[in-house]
Amino acid sequence: MLTEPVPGLIRSLAMPTVVSTLITSVYNIADTFFVAKLGTEASGGVGIVFALMALIQAAGFAIGMGAGSTISRLLGEKQEREAQVLASTGVFLSLVFGAAVMAAGLLFLEPLMRILGATDSILPYAVEYGRYILYGAPVMTASFVLGSLLRSEGRAKWSMIGIGAGGLLNLVLAPVFIFLCEWGISGAAIATAVSQTVSFLVLVGGFIGKRSVLHLSVRCIARRRESYGIIIKQGFPSFLRQGLASVATVALNHQSAACSDSAVAAMTIAGKIFMVAFSLMIGFGQGFQPVIGFNYGAEKWNRVRQSVRFTLKWSTLLAVALGAGGFFFAEKLMGLFQQTDDQVVAIGAYALRAQSLALPLVPVGIVGNMVFQAVGKAGISTFLSALRQGIVFLPLIWLMPSLWGLAGVQLAQAVSDGITAMVCIPFLIIFWRRMRKKEQNIK
Repeated sequence: MLTEPVPGLIRSLAMPTVVSTLITSVYNIADTFFVAKLGTEASGGVGIVFALMALIQAAGFAIGMGAGSTISRLLGEKQEREAQVLASTGVFLSLVFGAAVMAAGLLFLEPLMRILGATDSILPYAVEYGRYILYGAPVMTASFVLGSLLRSEGRAKWSMIGIGAGGLLNLVLAPVFIFLCEWGISGAAIATAVSQTVSFLVLVGGFIGKRSVLHLSVRCIARRRESYGIIIKQGFPSFLRQGLASVATVALNHQSAACSDSAVAAMTIAGKIFMVAFSLMIGFGQGFQPVIGFNYGAEKWNRVRQSVRFTLKWSTLLAVALGAGGFFFAEKLMGLFQQTDDQVVAIGAYALRAQSLALPLVPVGIVGNMVFQAVGKAGISTFLSALRQGIVFLPLIWLMPSLWGLAGVQLAQAVSDGITAMVCIPFLIIFWRRMRKKEQNIK
């Protein structure tokens, strides 16, 4: 972490992480692909429950990255015992949160689906799908945390193996459960829950034996409030970013439902396709976070600057390539999911093209947020994480449809991405200059 050349180090950590986040998106996109064969309303049901899954993911990312970013700095400072405490505490917190979400969600399942934006025709599918997703909430949340902990100590490959095992299993189980077992939309949710459980078990195996610096133990769960405070404080930006994604999905569902069920299905499919590209950007950022955390803790300012420059450059190039693909092949990508409803394809393709045009700006927001989270600047990171799908997007998704109808729904996310990037740029410039000044002072 402190001596290997930065480009090679980030590539070695980012590639498994990119694969891991890509496979994570497979859980959602595979369900959407197969469920779309059941009809427009079924596709809409998956889109409604996606807001709930975003909340579960938000908790996992928040706890995992809150503990993981701190652990990276602690390992850089050779404080291994405190790192062990935060790791065990983070896993404990994730299981408790997941169990709480499961209990509350199952108790108020139908009202919850209404709140998330289900129409009368979509509601039965959303309830059926959401029930089994809630059963898997504890292991889903814990899996995100375990993957973050492995990356925090530089073992991104094992994290990739654990998440990959579940992702590949989901691709096999989903069509078997939906069509061969004739379980319909419930089969898709059961496949996701089973696959996440397998990922959880594989990831736990990464902490057994001498392969890991971190070892999970009930005895290491913190008894001091300060340890929980550290995880929550440092993880709050991630929770805000992912949690606002859930709120944004709910708002999008409601605005789409005001147009038609086809609009709900179209925005669901377009959003899942775009999420693949966005997940790659997140994965690249997660791969570089341990590097910047280690080196910031060790006061290697030049390596911190190298990390930011390398990540921003290559993630932007990746975004340009993905954006071009999404723009030119929008109809074909939508057609893979929906062959019977031309309206769904047309609505989704327009939204996908708009988001693809704005995609090259997305890495600026992601890198800006993750830099400040990795170096412990929770206040700035919290603000930046709230921009894309909170401070900027939520007003847009209510204002733009009132002015331009369906086109406002389709364009809101792209406009939000552009504004978010413009706000993040000054923060990155100031950070860059401060790191350069510290480096010059050492010389």
